[in-house]
Amino acid sequence: MEHSNNYYLNNPLIHRDRRLGLADSAWIKSFDCAHIRPLIICRGPIRKEAMDVFEEMGIGHYGILLSEKDSIVYQNALAPELRKLTDPNRVHRVPDYTGATKAEREERIRQIINIAQGNGYNAIYAGYGFMAEDETMVAAMEAAGLNFIGPCSRTVHDAGLKDEAKRTALKVGVSVTPGVDNATALTLLKKYPDEAALRDVIATQALTVDSAKFDSAEVSLADKADMVLAASYDKGIDLYTIAELSETIREQVMVMSRDYPENRIRLKAIGGGGGKGQRILASPAAYEGELESRIEQAAAKAPELVLEILNEVKTTGVGDNKNVLVELNIETTRHQEIQVIGNGEWALALGGRDCSLQMHEQKLLEVSVITEDLEQALATAEQAGNEAEAKVLRQDLITLKKMEEESEIFGRAVGLDSVSTFECIVDRDKHFFMEMNTRIQVEHRVTELCYALRFTNPDEPHESFVVHSLVEAMVLLAAHGPRLPKPTRVLRHTASVEARLNATNQALQPHAGGMIEKWSDAIAGEIRDDQGISLHNPDTDVFMKYHLAGAYDSNIALLLSVGENRRQTYERMAEILRVTQLRGKDLATNLEFHYGLVNWFLGNNINARPTTRFIVPYLTAVGLLKQAANNQDLPYAYQQLCAHAVADAPTAQQAELQSVLARKQLLITRPIAMLLESPHILAGWVSVHKCHALLQDQRVVWQINPVQLLADTYTFLNMDYRAGRPAANMIWDHDHEILTQALAFYSQLEDTLGERDYRALDTLLQGDAPSDFSAETWAHIQAAHRGYQAGMDILALPMFLACETDFFDLCVNEDLTITIPDRLTETALQSAMAKVLVPPPQAKSDEILAASGGMFYAREAPDRPPFVTVGSEFNAGDPLYIVEVMKMFNKVNAPFAGTIDEILVPDDGAIIKKGQPLFKITPAEKIEFESPETITARRRERTDVFLASIKG
Repeated sequence: MEHSNNYYLNNPLIHRDRRLGLADSAWIKSFDCAHIRPLIICRGPIRKEAMDVFEEMGIGHYGILLSEKDSIVYQNALAPELRKLTDPNRVHRVPDYTGATKAEREERIRQIINIAQGNGYNAIYAGYGFMAEDETMVAAMEAAGLNFIGPCSRTVHDAGLKDEAKRTALKVGVSVTPGVDNATALTLLKKYPDEAALRDVIATQALTVDSAKFDSAEVSLADKADMVLAASYDKGIDLYTIAELSETIREQVMVMSRDYPENRIRLKAIGGGGGKGQRILASPAAYEGELESRIEQAAAKAPELVLEILNEVKTTGVGDNKNVLVELNIETTRHQEIQVIGNGEWALALGGRDCSLQMHEQKLLEVSVITEDLEQALATAEQAGNEAEAKVLRQDLITLKKMEEESEIFGRAVGLDSVSTFECIVDRDKHFFMEMNTRIQVEHRVTELCYALRFTNPDEPHESFVVHSLVEAMVLLAAHGPRLPKPTRVLRHTASVEARLNATNQALQPHAGGMIEKWSDAIAGEIRDDQGISLHNPDTDVFMKYHLAGAYDSNIALLLSVGENRRQTYERMAEILRVTQLRGKDLATNLEFHYGLVNWFLGNNINARPTTRFIVPYLTAVGLLKQAANNQDLPYAYQQLCAHAVADAPTAQQAELQSVLARKQLLITRPIAMLLESPHILAGWVSVHKCHALLQDQRVVWQINPVQLLADTYTFLNMDYRAGRPAANMIWDHDHEILTQALAFYSQLEDTLGERDYRALDTLLQGDAPSDFSAETWAHIQAAHRGYQAGMDILALPMFLACETDFFDLCVNEDLTITIPDRLTETALQSAMAKVLVPPPQAKSDEILAASGGMFYAREAPDRPPFVTVGSEFNAGDPLYIVEVMKMFNKVNAPFAGTIDEILVPDDGAIIKKGQPLFKITPAEKIEFESPETITARRRERTDVFLASIKG
């Protein structure tokens, strides 16, 4: 079984060599890493993974750094890794990982160095979080004599800062996104417009710059401005204000919008990542008026967003580099990235990953993109005669190879000496370099499950060793980098996929504070990285509760599967998600979302090419499904169906039919009720079963036996009968008996009649007895058929809702693009459907409740006034407060107009819970609520429309 962090099969080098018969190889032994004593300063699944890999490498002395932020605020939120690492001398604590200000970050770096030096650690492992890409931290570790397991400070500077990376990419011929990467330099040059003025600044502020370089005629004025800015950051002073920078960015947005009036503009902090520090401005096309007026309106939002960005990445302090990139937002973007590894001299690409399925820049489902899988998919498409699909796959092969080539060129240019990720956006046959993440990525497993690395002795080709783990590769590079020969990649699996299991609600909004009380064990083929949360008590074998705190990101676990092709990988992931049971108090996760989404692709085309714009329209379509489901009265529908069926039956059969329908009611309606209650599972169900339905003007004609469909639905809902299982979680035993009898009846009938097609079988059963059946026997068979099919019309309800809401209009085209209906992109509808998926807390008419848990802020920045005070009048859509949930800042707007009477939250930084009263208010108008009678009437009216479609 492959699960938790125990997937790695690579034991310490010596042990691996013994299996290969190379135990006496001096060359292989020379790469032993037992002398590395790392301090792990990251959290989440990567921390537990690093612990496991270090032990498997023979590294016995390692420690972990814990933030007290979680455990102080929440009970039962201690790092689950402590269930494994029980030596208190190897567990070290700091208030939090990074600090809120530059001074706090510098203090934290000093603390980490002191902890390492005082406890015998000689290396630092930062994983993919917090300061993993912080050039200042990496440089400080290097200066302190600590071995940083990751790219060196030079690489972090040249590749990790987004503005520097774009300039390097341009120099070496790598395609980049159109935009402005030097807004801070432009701001400085507005104040000091020539070289003489810059020299005055240097002298006045006593800045240290490289005089020879500054004096060179070959260095542009903009580059000289950057040199002055770098010196000011080193000294810890500001040469421009945030307001001045914001005005420059506003001007640049206007310039770019004139060239691309139909595109949105992306603003991105140079030190952001993981979705932080990015905002997208609406395009001028979203506004009214003449073009220039629309451009001004669009750009006017830039200063506000710049401040949000800088606050989110915590670079508002004096001396912080506040540069923000202004980039064209390519609307048909597919987000792809190339895993690249290097030792400072060589660089090697390890295939790609498609990370387009994301929301708010947070990745959700990540899929491998490698040559072998694309070639296999291309051959299949060509054999099937799908030329449109084959054309796309051919281009994807060309694009992948070009991105891999450019990643290696860029890696060598920045002296990459560890593992990093070369990120690109792909627009049909074009691609653009976006940034390089100079750290291991959350989704690195997607790559390492496809490719291993073989290191071969250049002098003795028979001597080699294979590395399966990128974490292990990072350690090897940190310990022996210059000596490591360029490896070759070894195919492990042709395809892999990763689902990020996050603490989010049904609308994928962060949900903090839930308690995990039960998590089913991993199944065969499931690869689960969960930070150790699902480890049982070693003495009692009981699951230990874990509180998901809200101080950091929302990720709970990474679920992965592999296969011989993408379809097999998706099918295995669907099975993992189907059987996973995750329960707890106030617990909300995106488990059901992933199950629905994976089945959407299985029901459409697993080779589909979604863009980064796909998820929100998809959620909107799911919300419309849920809204329609909410307007159905299932018990009433079944009652009406039964009444019509009984009325249409011969008088002599009516009593028996009524009895049969009553016995079958919960057998049939119970799973349908569960589908209607769970919108994401409903979306997945209709997606995989639309191939079984003939849809004619909202009338559903099944091409599959409804009895088999009902059995499949119980399986889809993970409600299969298993003795000893709680009745609430499976089909009830008496219903199971009825269903089993029905399946056996049809199986025997199909064998006897030699007919497997249900429509043909049903037609036979409507006619006279075949020659080898007596009239009496055939009458009994027909009666049994009518009995088993009685009431099954209700199974059409979920498919009817999909037709009614045009759910299938969101579909995959022949060329693998996805049609997104215009209505699903409307902001108002998207917002409304998010509220359908997650209804806001029920509030009194004189109060506003917290929409989610998290950390409350009354103002946009510490030096800004609060959004509202007692007596403030507000309109619908006005900002009321900011809540920080799982590291993301979310501005919450007023749902209606009113006046603030009382503020119930004591101060900024207070922890709030979903549904907690925040403000006492006087609404500007009376809020109307629907009566129960009105709701019932509306639901029955919509249910009657469904019933009419069945009769139709």
